[in-house]
Amino acid sequence: MNAPVLDLAIVGGGINGAGIARDAAGRGLKVLLVERGDLGAATSSASTKLIHGGLRYLEHYDFRLVRHALAERERLWAIAPHIIWPLRFVLPHRKGLRPAWLLRLGLFLYDHLGGRKRLPATVTRRLRTDPVGLPLRDVSAIGFEYSDCWVQDNRLVVLNVRDAAENGADIRVRTACVAARREADHWRLTLQDEETGERSEVRARALVNAAGPWVDTFLSGVAGANVAGRARLVQGSHIVVRKLYDHDRCYIFQNPDGRIIFAIPYEDDFTLIGTTDQDYRGDPCDVHATPEEIAYLVRAVSSYFKRAITEEDVVWTYSGVRSLYDDGAETAQETTRDYVLSLDPGSGSGNGSGSGPLPDAAAEAAFGGAPLLSVFGGKITTYRCLAEDALDRLAAVFPGISAKRGWTATRALPGGDFEAGTAGDVARDLCRAYRFLSEREARRLVRHYGLEARDILGTARRADDLGRAFGGSLTEREVVFLMDREYARVAADIVWRRTKSGLRMTAEEIAALDVFMAQRRRAARASGGDTAAATAAAAEP
Repeated sequence: MNAPVLDLAIVGGGINGAGIARDAAGRGLKVLLVERGDLGAATSSASTKLIHGGLRYLEHYDFRLVRHALAERERLWAIAPHIIWPLRFVLPHRKGLRPAWLLRLGLFLYDHLGGRKRLPATVTRRLRTDPVGLPLRDVSAIGFEYSDCWVQDNRLVVLNVRDAAENGADIRVRTACVAARREADHWRLTLQDEETGERSEVRARALVNAAGPWVDTFLSGVAGANVAGRARLVQGSHIVVRKLYDHDRCYIFQNPDGRIIFAIPYEDDFTLIGTTDQDYRGDPCDVHATPEEIAYLVRAVSSYFKRAITEEDVVWTYSGVRSLYDDGAETAQETTRDYVLSLDPGSGSGNGSGSGPLPDAAAEAAFGGAPLLSVFGGKITTYRCLAEDALDRLAAVFPGISAKRGWTATRALPGGDFEAGTAGDVARDLCRAYRFLSEREARRLVRHYGLEARDILGTARRADDLGRAFGGSLTEREVVFLMDREYARVAADIVWRRTKSGLRMTAEEIAALDVFMAQRRRAARASGGDTAAATAAAAEP
């Protein structure tokens, strides 16, 4: 009975949960976000890492989604110019596939649907003479170059969570919601610390199910809702190889099966290739790039590049499961990528089953108990709009929050309070202030931390001042920053999610980092949270 009462509890620390937490906390709500693993560890870290409209969705006449996403590109670039930046994509025409006139028409719409202001428009490239055609086989004489944006996807999640915390949100990682029971005008949640096994209870006036691939599992297994599964799980896998060409353009390739894949410059020395698109049946925790998917991507990209690759060239793979709303589409590729918000307004019955989802108007008029909002689908690009729409659906429970709608469109995320397009200037300023940094390392720090790179470097005047070097450009100062400010607990959180340093680290170096982090966590607990003492203890042999 003494469990604290919050306004909003959010289950799921991916991009959707993070975005809702940030928006809600910024509007003055008392917010709790729980994530049973690391922030953004599942689907939100397994994307193609693009802020884009979704050119191929035009083929499915999903103009609303494309317009929505295109309008968000420059907004997100403006609030996170350190982790989001423009890219140019080359789309070669290939005989026997979509005709050139259709590609150009689609790109004309793409240029004009979303209110593009700063990103360059589409241009035509003669691939037999233009440098962007040099890496390609003689499969096409013409291509089209258009704009979209890159995003450091896991960092986008973490920065939204950090901003939520700065506005008072309670963030609990490695914490599972193991039971949720509706009790009249609130939800009672049982939480379990996944590291210690300790349990606690909280109460919340409203509950958001942003569990991603586990959205249906949470509904039926944790919340006890008597509803049919509405999520369609779709697997997408990527491969990483040593860089296949020297310029900074990306490629989008058509394939004879109607799918498209991207080839994108990645982490300076690599090329990212993906994605696949197939239905997934299994535990999302077990997802991995299958041999068939790897072979498909290798074969597809080799049909375009002069330099063919093999499975032996793959240095890393990653795979994720998208939780799309099951709209009955025949294939995974045709399933909508737009989000659906399903609201169970509550009946006050206290049994947790609710009355099922209702259309918007009916749901808002029928609040009789504590509401449960479940999130299906969505794209990284439209996460901020999803958060706004989610809070619109809950506005009847929280009078007054509508007046603050839209604030997330203009407030910079942590480290991003500088003008979009000037990250290069910020990196050069960093180089001048810290002369021991190479241009490449300064650029890496700015593209991860923006203005907060200076918080990591502090008063350092030489590389040794940054503490222990773990490999892959990671230093002790950076690791401590990620542990203290960004909820990193184990090496994988850092080397494969907050950064991609794992691409340049050995297994032994990653294991040594794990040991350091574990020792520091133990020392912090023993010293009552004294992080300086914990760092010193972890550094001891």
